[in-house]
Amino acid sequence: MNKFLILAIVINFNAITLSQQQKKYFDAPFGGGIGYVPAWYIPNFDPINVELKSIGMPELSTTGFYSSGGAGFIYLGFVKFLRIGGMGYGGSVTTSQTVDGINREVVYNLGGGGVTIEYTIPIIKDIALSVGATIGAGTLKIQMYRNSGSFTWAGIWEDFNSETNTTFSRTLENSYWMFTPTINLDFPLNRFILIRLGTGYQLAFNDSWTADNEKELKNVPSDLNANAFFIQSGLFIGFFSF
Repeated sequence: MNKFLILAIVINFNAITLSQQQKKYFDAPFGGGIGYVPAWYIPNFDPINVELKSIGMPELSTTGFYSSGGAGFIYLGFVKFLRIGGMGYGGSVTTSQTVDGINREVVYNLGGGGVTIEYTIPIIKDIALSVGATIGAGTLKIQMYRNSGSFTWAGIWEDFNSETNTTFSRTLENSYWMFTPTINLDFPLNRFILIRLGTGYQLAFNDSWTADNEKELKNVPSDLNANAFFIQSGLFIGFFSF
């Protein structure tokens, strides 16, 4: 009878210990890593496409464009579920047209980066479901070109000094602050590798624009900004314990 009692106590103790270990493991994720984060950004191209259409050029694709970047994070051990990190990204989309040997091209560039703050919701075991935001800054740049595609050193200086040349270029820039709410799912393949799927919406602040050598650009359409919905993925290496 005593043997059975001792055995029952040992089994019960082991069960309680295992339960506590699992609960602790689940309730206190820790670790961190760095990785490559490709994404697909979908900003509003309408103000640009209206102008492109009016001059007979192909419009920018409204489906968006590919961007690439990097990110990293680490869990703060003294604050449950909270992790901080950083990220950066950049991407572009182009439209061009050649008529009678003269090429016209418009390039839309969007890039930025900042600090990430996320909270991992403890409702899914072994997967990190995290909500948070990125706080940072970026630049929206629109580059416009018209030329024959044939250049020489001397010819460039002649064009620079000419009032009648056919070569044209402009760089329009909007530097902005951003607040980007995000939601990410991180799936560990093992303790050292995880994959990410996520989404978010970039909110940009600052409607002032410059042209070329930082000269003020006036009367820019109010809906031309760096606000953008995006879908992202990622491959991270590090140490992950969810």
